Amino acid sequence: MRCKWCNEKNETYIKYHDEEWGELNTNEQYLYEMLILESFQAGLSWECILNKRESFRKAFDNFEIEKIIKYDESKINELLNNKNIIRNKLKIKATINNSKIFKQIEKQYGNFHNYLKQYIKEPIIELNKTTNEISDKISKDLYKRGMRFVGSTIIYSYLQAIGLINSHEKECFKHKNV
Repeated sequence: MRCKWCNEKNETYIKYHDEEWGELNTNEQYLYEMLILESFQAGLSWECILNKRESFRKAFDNFEIEKIIKYDESKINELLNNKNIIRNKLKIKATINNSKIFKQIEKQYGNFHNYLKQYIKEPIIELNKTTNEISDKISKDLYKRGMRFVGSTIIYSYLQAIGLINSHEKECFKHKNV
């Protein structure tokens, strides 16, 4: 049995649930991609974003940070006209801005995972929450650094996505007992 939220009619969602969500992944490219995707989720369902993931990859140059930090008005307009992604100007501009800050954090800490480790040393198991003290602190720090669309709920979802918080329901075959 899977978590109740997983739409079993959507193969993409099933694969994400079974192979990614809640699994620790410290790959820098993955950490970056998921932060961008989670910021686009604000106000939308994760399933909607996941269904557009390949389109996001294509539209955002495979999430190559060096390209994204150089996006100009022409590229922003191209993205705003791309019907295959979420066309929200504020989120697109935030992606460019957040990418620059992500790079600054990588330079400061060696990589983004090291930055996260100051808040959460190893994965935790936590059920039925949408925020916690850790997501509050990370969100506050990222906002202070100038990132946008990184509220505590988004950061909590991000920590779940990258496996620092495992929230698989007790009935789910992916649930881990402490």
